[in-house]
Amino acid sequence: MTDSSAADTVNHDEEVAGAGLTHRQILTILAGLMLGMFLAALDQTIVSTAIRTIADDLQGYDLQAWVTTAYLVTATIVTPLYGKLSDLHGRKPFFLLAISIFIVGSLLCTIASSMYQLAAFRAFQGLGAGGLMTLALTTIGDIVPPRERAKYQGYFLAVFGTSSVLGPVLGGLFAGQETILWVSGWRWVFLVNVPIGLVALFVVYKVLNYDQQKGVGGRTDYWGATALAVAVAPLLIVAEQGRQWGWTSGLSFLCYGIGVAGIAAFIWIEHRMGDDALIPLRVFTNRVFSQGIIISVIIGAVMFGGISMLPQYFQVLRGSSPMIAGLQMLPMVLGLMAGSILSGQLISRTGRYKIFTIIGAVLITAGTFLLHLVGTETPLYLVMLMAALLGFGLGNLMQPITLAMQNILPPKDMGLSTGTATFFRQIGGTLGVAVFFSLLFSFMGPNIKDEMVAAAAQPEYRAAVVEASQSSDPQVSAFGHSLIAAAQNPGAATGSSDSVMSDTSVIEKLPAELAQPIKEGFADSMDRVFLAVSIVALLAIIGTVTWKELPLRQGRPIGAPESSPAS
Repeated sequence: MTDSSAADTVNHDEEVAGAGLTHRQILTILAGLMLGMFLAALDQTIVSTAIRTIADDLQGYDLQAWVTTAYLVTATIVTPLYGKLSDLHGRKPFFLLAISIFIVGSLLCTIASSMYQLAAFRAFQGLGAGGLMTLALTTIGDIVPPRERAKYQGYFLAVFGTSSVLGPVLGGLFAGQETILWVSGWRWVFLVNVPIGLVALFVVYKVLNYDQQKGVGGRTDYWGATALAVAVAPLLIVAEQGRQWGWTSGLSFLCYGIGVAGIAAFIWIEHRMGDDALIPLRVFTNRVFSQGIIISVIIGAVMFGGISMLPQYFQVLRGSSPMIAGLQMLPMVLGLMAGSILSGQLISRTGRYKIFTIIGAVLITAGTFLLHLVGTETPLYLVMLMAALLGFGLGNLMQPITLAMQNILPPKDMGLSTGTATFFRQIGGTLGVAVFFSLLFSFMGPNIKDEMVAAAAQPEYRAAVVEASQSSDPQVSAFGHSLIAAAQNPGAATGSSDSVMSDTSVIEKLPAELAQPIKEGFADSMDRVFLAVSIVALLAIIGTVTWKELPLRQGRPIGAPESSPAS
């Protein structure tokens, strides 16, 4: 038997899993974890429905991907570092550090005056966010063995579900207000994190106390973390900017070169560091774990890339306010909660998880393909049903994959396994957002122009152009005049479609005959993106079907300490 095969089939039941705490002690620790998770989950969803308003206010709708990408880049890079350092030195100090950085980052986002500035502050915020979700999942992995873990997932799911429901609604509510207490409404999207974060900081400091299996000695792999940043950042930047620079431009090739050099340096450093590495190369010799990483990348791309499109559909194409768009996202959130709760309970009873990953992969593929078929006239209830199907599929994937990845490696590597899995899922998510938004904006300009040229033959459209040019609204008037100039001088660049891409708020102000071709061009572009997402999701089906299922560790029962009662 090869080393990798042995690693794949190791009997984990012989290892100690779980801290032997009582049910009450676990619930006390969970209180602190849930506050940290609440912050992370709320921030993931609250920005999604507000980003259109934020981008329009800061004159950069076509730059919004930078705000999301910058956050995900830094959160992604530091995720394995949090996992590794917490394995060596304990979860508590790094959880407190993550919350503190997140609070400061939220305050900075509140004062942003441009999209580039907001992206920079979101990047700083991501340095804290990278530890919140990861350390919460890692800690629950420390104190509860895999087979019994699903019994406690309901508490996490209640918090995740509540924040996921509140996020879009609060984001929409804040973004829909001109000012709240003399502060621009959308800035409260970030400001609301501050009081919640301060409470979380206090609670975690008081309750996060348990005997953790820590690593002995070892070096901290800061050089590996630096090389990882050098590898990841330029590749994500070119994924975002490639459509503007040109995929074969000098700047693009510079990013490719730096990224490849960073990857090579990272691999060399990790080889030299051995077991002290940020991500020890030994984990990749385990074929089951390696395949789980590939699945995590794909799921991340589909989840973040696909979900980020939905608020755009509701707000830009259907004219929903940010708050209404948040409410229209609820079916997807409820589907995610239902899928997570159902899969968690059944995994706890049966000890089997693979079937749920397959079901989830099939459902997200079907959901994203159906969303590819929607248009400007599709009944909203059908769109929300499709979103619910997508959410239910994600619910059947997220929990089982995290559980499986924690179960593959031994308990002493809990931070490593959770951090690595989360890292690669976020890599996929970051690439998904960058690539899918890049596709969207690449399609938008030509599609909108084509629809407007076709509509120009209609007298109703020409009358609407004249009406817009005479509008008392300067934004609408400027748009109308740009179209008239284009008609008079077809060879000149008017920038009318570009202006829509930088500030979509003008669409709802235009006469219906003028707005419709713009919406049709946007809808065609979004349909192509959802088709691309569904094609990527097909890879998740292949990955989960061929994934080897390992028995879940039962470990030490709840309330049965190894020697003396836990304190």
